[in-house]
Amino acid sequence: MQKRLKSRFLFSDRWLDRHSIVRNMEAFQDLIVIVLCLGLFAVMLIQLWGIAIAITQPLDYKHVTAKILFVLILVELFRLLMVYLQEHSISVGVAVEVTIVSLLREIVVHGALEIYWVNTLAICGLLFVLGGLLVVCAKTPHMDCMSANTKVCPVAYRGGRERQNELELQYSRQCDENQPLG
Repeated sequence: MQKRLKSRFLFSDRWLDRHSIVRNMEAFQDLIVIVLCLGLFAVMLIQLWGIAIAITQPLDYKHVTAKILFVLILVELFRLLMVYLQEHSISVGVAVEVTIVSLLREIVVHGALEIYWVNTLAICGLLFVLGGLLVVCAKTPHMDCMSANTKVCPVAYRGGRERQNELELQYSRQCDENQPLG
């Protein structure tokens, strides 16, 4: 008795096709991310308008600095969504950068002297861990580089497209051999 390969779906020739479902769900996720990008862009414009208003009034440096840092956080989130739209994966490095900027914004807004020493210690520990994670992300080859199989990425390029075509041909032969008869 032959086993059904995992890549084959039980109803592959019927209306319930896994590949079309995945394609449609990815398109729907892209639409959601695009709506989020537009929303972030609108919030950034509102915050910039608030900064312009705050500068014309008597200057409260803490308030203006908090608004500017919030706009920078929104820009980083926008960049994270753009990376997701391009690669369909979340960039850990960008997410860590957003978290670091968010933590630093909270320190600036509340003031380092107004935060309890336990919270300061916890923030310092978290910043230390996030900094280490950022260094690891910078030293590790990116997944998009590895999946692209280009000459630029030394980790993935071992023989190029010919080797991949040969593997695909072997896989298709194996699938043809595993077809049930009649």
